[in-house]
Parts: sequence; structure tokens; C-alpha cells
Amino acid sequence: MDSDDSSGARRPRGDFDPPWKSRGRGGRSDSPSPFKNLPPAARFASIFGGVLLVLLALLALTGRLGVMRVEANEAALRVNYLTGAETVITQPGYQFYVPFVMDVFKVDRQTQEYVMRDDRYRGLTIAPKLTVRANDGSNFEFGELKIQYEIIPGKVDGILQDSGPAEDYKREWIKAYARSILRDEFGRFSAVEVADPTTYKNAPEEARLRMNEALESHGIRVVRIITPNPTFDPAYERLIEERKVADQEVEELRARFEQLVQKKEQRLAAIRKEKDVEMQELQGALVRDLRASEQDAIRVKRAADAYATTRRAEGKALEGAKVAEAEGLTAKYTKEAEGIQARAEALAERGEVVVREALVEKLMGVKFTLVPYSRDPAPERLEHSGDRGGDERLVPSSDGGESR
Repeated sequence: MDSDDSSGARRPRGDFDPPWKSRGRGGRSDSPSPFKNLPPAARFASIFGGVLLVLLALLALTGRLGVMRVEANEAALRVNYLTGAETVITQPGYQFYVPFVMDVFKVDRQTQEYVMRDDRYRGLTIAPKLTVRANDGSNFEFGELKIQYEIIPGKVDGILQDSGPAEDYKREWIKAYARSILRDEFGRFSAVEVADPTTYKNAPEEARLRMNEALESHGIRVVRIITPNPTFDPAYERLIEERKVADQEVEELRARFEQLVQKKEQRLAAIRKEKDVEMQELQGALVRDLRASEQDAIRVKRAADAYATTRRAEGKALEGAKVAEAEGLTAKYTKEAEGIQARAEALAERGEVVVREALVEKLMGVKFTLVPYSRDPAPERLEHSGDRGGDERLVPSSDGGESR
């Protein structure tokens, strides 16, 4: 194909001079071009290769070759500028991306240390000492308090959004929360309690948990808080030392007391053992006496049973004899009663005659002895008084007579 010149005339393509051909003073060069005899495809490939080399050189200078290595102590975030997609990278290795369309940002994931020990801020890791006001109004400080922290690998996107790339996350977040939370937790104790590390040992852990609650949304977590022994004013330090000495004396007295208690327990154990032996011996003697008493009781019971059996037999025999005797007497007196009844009936039939006969018969056997009692020539009656000999006497009556 022919090309047009400035006059509008057409000329063959072979006469066209490429722009990279060196020119002389008159604007034309007599040296032949190295691309003059190349075909168009080869010429285009050469030009594209040159441009690509220049582009690669520029990417190498800017660090955007499309490949990046993530180390074991790093985490990364791959960002796609076209779609807005973000990919968190927590595994070490090479990461590939399209330059100018994608990018990879790396963050240091090693454990960092924030030290509060100086009188002013120095860089990103040194801060002023921590001074705390105790709940009793006194002040104390920590000479060198260390806060060990690290990023949360799965929240690299939040770290980059909040803090930016590189080490910007170390700049403000720990500084913003550490001092206020530590003062709050340690300020719950008195100076005396703070002087004893065993008393406030939970304060660093509580502070760590509170800091993690505040820093979690920013992708940072506190691993450990290392606290030294607090320091006080010299006068207060002296009082603390005196208290420690007093506490040591108390501990020594407590140890001696424990020793005395142990000795007491040992003596009590020996006495208990001795008394247990005596108790066992006494119990053995009591058991023997009890068995002997039980045997005696058995013998007495057997003798009592035998005596009771004998007495029962004797009682039954006597009962039989008495019953027989009673029956005989009953029969005897029954007959006598029948005779008396018969006589009474006979007497009842005969009336007063029988009574008079009986009275006469009775009086016939009576002897009379008359003794003068008074000289009354005319006694009116006599009274009778019987004596042991069977004789009867006449006793004068009150009216001057005598009675028989």
C-alpha cells in the first residue's frame, strides 16, 4: 500500500523512513534502519517487547510485579479495586495479584511489647511510668510495666481500615486504653494490699480482659501484662518494710503456735492411745464380769425354777389335803348342823317346856356358894359372878342384896 506525502502525491511504502531512523543535519540519515527489512509482525513484536520490558522495569522499581511473599510472622490482606473484595491471608507463602487492579498489604503479626517505664513517650513502644492512686488516697507507681500484645490474624481487614498499613496499629490503640484501665483496676486496692503481690494478682488479668474487650473490634489482643512490685514514697516504703518485719514475726509466732498445736495433738494422740488400751482392758473385764453374772443369773434362775416347782408341788399337795380336810369338816359340821336343826325343830314343836327342862338341867349342875355381902336383913335381889374355879358366888347388889 502506498502512502501520501505532503504534496498529496502517493509514493511506495518502501520509500517511507521509520521515526526511529537517525537523521542528519538535513533531517535524513544515510545509515540503514535495523527494522527496515523486518516484516510487520516481527516489527510489532519487537516494539511490544520493548514496551513490556520498560513496564516490568517500572513495576520492579515500584515493587508491583504481581507476586508477594507473606512470611510466617506476617498476615496480609488482598484487595481487588474493581470488585471491592477483600481476602484475609494468614498462611505464609507467595501471593499473586494483578498490578494496578489488585494489591496485597502485609501486617506484622509478631508479639509486640509496650513498656511503661520512662518519663515521656519514646517512639511506639516506650511510655511514661504508670502512677496509680489507691483507694485510701495514697499514690504508688510501677517502675517498668510491660504489656505484650499482638494482632488477631483473622481481623487484618479491620486493622487496615482502622489503623492503616504497616505499623500504624502500634501507634495509638494500646496507648489509648492501657493507662486508664490499669489505673482503674489497681486503684481498687489500698496501699497495704498493693504491697502484697498475692493480694492484687487478679488485677493484671482483669485489666487484660477489659483491654481485650475494647481492642477486639480493632483486631488487637493483649497476651500478657507483666507488673513489677510497686514503689511508694520513702517514708511509706519504710512503713511497709516495718510491716513486713512485723508480718514475719507474726508468721514466726504462727509457726510456733502450729508447732505447739502439733505437739499438743501428738500428746493427745498418745494419751488417747493409752486410754484406748485401758478402755479395751476395762471393756474386756466388764465383758468377763458380764458373762459371769449371766452365768450366775442362769444358775439362780434354774434354782428358783426348781424351788418354785417344788413349792408348787408342795402347795398342790397341801391344797389337796386341805381340800379333803375341808370336805370332811364340811360333811361333819353339815351333819351337826342338821342335828342342831332337827333339835331346834323339835324344841320349836315342844315350846317353852323344853326350854324350861333344859334350864333345869343346866341349873342342876350348878353349885351355889352364898357369901354375905351386907347385913341387910331384907335383900331385894342377887347378882351372879363366875370365877376360874367354876364356883359361883353371890354378890350383893347395889340396893343391899346379893346376887349369884
